[in-house]
Amino acid sequence: MATLPTFRWRLAPDGYATYRQLRALGLRPGGQDVAAQLERPRRKRGPLVAYLYRIDHAKPMRPMSPARWAALAKANAARRICPECRRDAGYVIPTSLGMCSTCAFPDNSSEGPSWNSSLSTGR
Repeated sequence: MATLPTFRWRLAPDGYATYRQLRALGLRPGGQDVAAQLERPRRKRGPLVAYLYRIDHAKPMRPMSPARWAALAKANAARRICPECRRDAGYVIPTSLGMCSTCAFPDNSSEGPSWNSSLSTGR
């Protein structure tokens, strides 16, 4: 089994790119194997590793089809619908609450935001 060439952080030679760098260039790995890796040392844990791909073997990104655009729009719309009241919240519902702020904090719904409730009631 061959080992990957390993470079220090920020010292990779030209012609290599990470997955995110390929995406920024409008490319994708295109089925190629990892060509090299970067290692960034850390004090108390093992090193951070980033995998590198050859830019000359990368392929252009595939364009989004109309069906994929429609599926993405449908998924994003589903993230805005509250599972409790079934209304469009107007924003992406946070996973920490699991429902819109009106359903999560029903006692503050008529007063406005909770940070401002002490000012409006004069407490």
